[in-house]
Amino acid sequence: MSLRQRTLRKFYGLRAPQTGVHDEPAALGGPALRDKRIPWPKWPVHGTKERIELMRTLEGGNWWYGARVAKFEERYAEFQGGKYCVTCSTGTIALEVMMQVLGVRHGPNPAEVIVPAFTFIATASAVARMGGKPVFVDVDDSWCLDPERVKEAINEHTKAILPVHFAGRVADMDQLNQIAREHDLTVMEDACHSWGSQWKGKGTGALSTGGAFSFQMFKNLTAAEGGAIVTDDEGFADACRSIVNCGRTKDAPWYHHPELGSNARLTEMQGALLLAQLERLPAQTARREENARILDQGLSGIEGLTLQAGDPRVTRHSHHLYCFKIDEAAFGCSRLAFIKACQAEGLPISEMYYPEPVYNQPIFKQLQPEQPHACPVSEDLAWRSAAWLNHWLLLGTSEDMQDIIQIVRKVKHHAPKLASLDCKAGRE
Repeated sequence: MSLRQRTLRKFYGLRAPQTGVHDEPAALGGPALRDKRIPWPKWPVHGTKERIELMRTLEGGNWWYGARVAKFEERYAEFQGGKYCVTCSTGTIALEVMMQVLGVRHGPNPAEVIVPAFTFIATASAVARMGGKPVFVDVDDSWCLDPERVKEAINEHTKAILPVHFAGRVADMDQLNQIAREHDLTVMEDACHSWGSQWKGKGTGALSTGGAFSFQMFKNLTAAEGGAIVTDDEGFADACRSIVNCGRTKDAPWYHHPELGSNARLTEMQGALLLAQLERLPAQTARREENARILDQGLSGIEGLTLQAGDPRVTRHSHHLYCFKIDEAAFGCSRLAFIKACQAEGLPISEMYYPEPVYNQPIFKQLQPEQPHACPVSEDLAWRSAAWLNHWLLLGTSEDMQDIIQIVRKVKHHAPKLASLDCKAGRE
């Protein structure tokens, strides 16, 4: 047991037995490796910076789409290594705006946009809502689009490729951009997991025509809701801002609307929060990366547990999630039993994995019943193997990381005993 654990146990007045990997699993009545009253990092993180920014905005009198939003856009573009940032109300809206600027429209022979089968539904729904057809392609061991499968999906109707930087692990942008050049396609990024992630020193969003970001409550950079588009293309940025701002264009009269837009503007309150949160993000990202390296060293090599594949070209990784797969046959128990056992040992591991490939969601089974799918990696991740830790756990101490490693090792050691947890919790 660590000094920190002993100190916290004393503070809480807990009587804690010395526990180890070989003790009976807590899920089966044994002692937990970590008492649940010992706190893990919480999210969101806030303090004086946020209070000052919000109070200045509150007392300043302008709460609407002004200087703080503009200041955040400038700073966030710089942080991502892009030239322009256009904020909007959500990451989903950011994706929809990009599709509209791309020229995706309702009508016969809809434009096809290649998307990963394993992602949040907004990646695909943004395409469909604008009138396009999302074409679902499998992922590889990076949990991002498989470039070889992308090549197979291209036809005369394909207009764009929309990779997701899953958990902040950047997709293979070298290959995807090369494929797009060969077929005269556009690449846009769903960067909603990747604030600060970099590919060969360049930030996401600026690796293609443009990228969409989310600032929803559980994101690494948050204002409860909000979104943004980052790009190096001034014309693309202007077109996106026009849609966000009611179809207005720069240097035109206020009540002059040359484009068919919407009202998806960010508020000054959100801009204030984001400015404060952005100040925290570099240090938080460095902490997440360092703690992820500790976990990589401690968890790699465990039979039946496979970490999300890295790539040396990913020069900064946001680690929105810390991802790994559980192979039931090799590990010794199912994903569900693993999660329940870890929770019993005191680890707040998420049960919120994507339960279906997106094409298996009811709306896409209704909209595209004829579309064939061959996405075995995505189906395995959804139905059997994907698990992850939320990013705020990676803001803990190195001792917290060692607790995570020991908990996983303990569950692995007792895995064959844990099959009964499937019945207690309901088999997947």
